[in-house]
Amino acid sequence: MALVVILLVLGVVLLFLETILPGMVAGIAGFGCLIGAVAVGYKEFGVAVGNVLLTGVLVGLIIGFAFWAKYFPESRVARIFISKGEVGTIAAEKPELLNTTGTALTALRPSGTALIQGKRVDVVTEGPFIERGAGVKVVAIEGLRVVVRAQPPA
Repeated sequence: MALVVILLVLGVVLLFLETILPGMVAGIAGFGCLIGAVAVGYKEFGVAVGNVLLTGVLVGLIIGFAFWAKYFPESRVARIFISKGEVGTIAAEKPELLNTTGTALTALRPSGTALIQGKRVDVVTEGPFIERGAGVKVVAIEGLRVVVRAQPPA
């Protein structure tokens, strides 16, 4: 009986440690301990005790996972693993560029770079090829995409 209890306790501890240790080694070892405890229960104490152990382990795993999923992400331990820093921002919308003009710095086939309001901007044409150095006009802003059209020479 002592071996079954030791395997069960060791399995639970290793499964808990899996949440803070990388590599899945502790989790696999913990799951193996739980399976071993059930197998020893069947061998040493018969089918009735083995079935009780198997049911208890399965119910314990389900309840344990439910508690872990509900409470662990908000815990102090989990905050160690969650990054709060920002590397940069994604300015998805650039409404200030709409209806402005610029010059194609690269050939736009259909994407490339244009100089608009003194800034290098990644742009996409409406479809046709635009030569390098040609004038362009911003006709749409679609999230991260800045859509341009060839500007006729003045």
